[in-house]
Amino acid sequence: MQPISVYRQERLEQRRPPRKQLAAAASTFVAVVLLLLLLPGEQAEAKRTAIPLPLDITPAEVDRFSPAAEEVIAPVNHWQETKVRSGESLSIIFQRHGLSAADVHELLTGTELTRPLTRLRPGQELAFHIEHGKLLGLKVKKSEMTTLLYERAPDGFQVSELNREPEIRTRVTSATISSSLYKAAEDADMPERLIMELANIFGGVMDFVYDVRAGDHFIVLYEELYLDGERYKAGKILAAEYVNRGRSYQAYRYTNTLGKTGYYALNGESMQKAFLRAPLEFSRISSQFNPNRLHPVFKTVRPHRGIDYAAPRGTPVYAAGDGRIIEAGYTRANGNYVVIQHGSQYITKYLHLDRKAVRKGERVDQRQIIGWVGSTGYATGPHLHYEFLLNGVHRNPRTILDKLPKAKKITATEMSQYRKAVHGMHLQLSTYAVQAGYRSPSNASVDAG
Repeated sequence: MQPISVYRQERLEQRRPPRKQLAAAASTFVAVVLLLLLLPGEQAEAKRTAIPLPLDITPAEVDRFSPAAEEVIAPVNHWQETKVRSGESLSIIFQRHGLSAADVHELLTGTELTRPLTRLRPGQELAFHIEHGKLLGLKVKKSEMTTLLYERAPDGFQVSELNREPEIRTRVTSATISSSLYKAAEDADMPERLIMELANIFGGVMDFVYDVRAGDHFIVLYEELYLDGERYKAGKILAAEYVNRGRSYQAYRYTNTLGKTGYYALNGESMQKAFLRAPLEFSRISSQFNPNRLHPVFKTVRPHRGIDYAAPRGTPVYAAGDGRIIEAGYTRANGNYVVIQHGSQYITKYLHLDRKAVRKGERVDQRQIIGWVGSTGYATGPHLHYEFLLNGVHRNPRTILDKLPKAKKITATEMSQYRKAVHGMHLQLSTYAVQAGYRSPSNASVDAG
């Protein structure tokens, strides 16, 4: 009888398969696994066919639908931006960017437009395009709207302007005057340039030195220019209304068939009159026309054949109308003075100027600067003495203008076109006036003139 251990060993030997069979089975298993890994499954096949190609695709277009085509390649920015530092010249800026004096000379001699390159300002923005140490381009920012581009060409540098187009929005603002037009407009967040333009528009129908009263109000419709979503600056006034002591004056910007742009009342009458109501702006009147006034220096009764406008020294003085300078000089009594001939009937005089800006014989346009307020001659302080003569006779400048011929109007043939052009602006002013409480709905179409 065999021992038990030997018996168990024999039984195990009988159950174990031959080694050749094991090797064959292992080989078969490996082959099956590899086959399963190489063949796509249903899910992989679904992914492969999830995005069908267009039916009319050409072989040349197949690459557009490959995964690599979906990658976005960022553009390469070759421009190096910088700002001009205080005291820097073009040579120093070039040196700071690894360029030599020879590069500066090549640029300045390779273009005709050299002025912007030699008159750089601290803080001004520049940009360089340099490759392998060679200057290929230079940008010089002139303003928020304009940049000069210097690009290398075979025969030097070509210059072109890059102009940005701002977004234009319209805005309506208004204010009631308590002390002065300037203060009210400033409180209404109107830029100073627009305040001056507002006075210019109504300067033919109102004397903003003398006529303004507390309780007057104005409405202004104007453009605002935006860059990159931020307000850049104010544009032009499109329409405006000024109510002085209950009387409404309205003005609308319009370009006529001849291409001339101006401001007109709703009835088509031009706001630009032959003479300004006042030859300077935003001052106070110190002495009215008075043939029997007491002279402030000599304390005697002497005729005062004009109006004195007290103003700070250096305030610009404007020509009241188009004309020719017939006198421009100095006398002990008048100080520095200017006399303008307007046509054959009218003469205006401007005395006690600090300085003159014109010479005898020159032609001047209305609102052109002819000098600046001073206190030369017999004057107790800085002011302008202004006189108006009609056919050689002194007339009161404040009343004579109402008796002069009316201003030109829009022609009858163009009136229909004018009314269509300003209708929308008139509606905006009227609607705003009602909303602001300046006007009742029943009186929303006040005609100015």
